[in-house]
Amino acid sequence: MRKTIAIAVAAAVLTASAFFVYNSTGRNDAAAQRSVLEPGAPLSAVKLPADLSETALIGKRAFDAVCADCHGENAAGRNGMGPPLVHKIYEPSHHGDAAFLLAVRNGVRAHHWEFGSMPPQQGLTDGDVKGITRYVRELQKANGIH
Repeated sequence: MRKTIAIAVAAAVLTASAFFVYNSTGRNDAAAQRSVLEPGAPLSAVKLPADLSETALIGKRAFDAVCADCHGENAAGRNGMGPPLVHKIYEPSHHGDAAFLLAVRNGVRAHHWEFGSMPPQQGLTDGDVKGITRYVRELQKANGIH
């Protein structure tokens, strides 16, 4: 009887230890960070470039009008709302400029983040998206993302 109890206690301790280790080290760091931020808080610190090109300035106006509600001021992301676009996931070699146009036209099924899928965006022309893309790329470059 004592042997059965000892085995059960040992199994419970091992299970609890594995649970603790998994939750403290196996958890996605970004998810852990998001869980402690206020809803809508920026998800990254974005350094602004010294100046923006004319195309990027036009794109910033369109971004602020349509995209910033979810992707945050200066594309820093918003906790619980949308991912930062100034992030290595969106570097040109992984998400080319055409990905921005396709995202606006068709929406995006959630695959990198846990924010849910992005719906298609209405009211943006291809020229608007070109400017938005240029704005995001210039922000990325200022933050070491090429």
